[in-house]
Amino acid sequence: MKKIVLCLMILVTLASCSVTTGLTATSNSVKSADKIGTSTATLLFGFIPIGGDASIASAAKSGNIDKIATVDVKNTNILFIVQTIQTRVTGNKP
Repeated sequence: MKKIVLCLMILVTLASCSVTTGLTATSNSVKSADKIGTSTATLLFGFIPIGGDASIASAAKSGNIDKIATVDVKNTNILFIVQTIQTRVTGNKP
């Protein structure tokens, strides 16, 4: 029984998790959104920044977007040690 519990604990610890969340950004039309921009940041233990910038502004800048339609944020956590945050912005440039 102890071996089964230990194996289950190890499997839970080694699992990674990825969650994508949509944010309400503006009232701009989604139908006219023809550009996509992304930005990524990596954290160690959830609070020590390793590198990158996952802000909406940097994602819009990388996609050459002035009018933002939607924003999606994807959080990926590996072993509760390394966390990656990716921001994806759709929109257009008038």
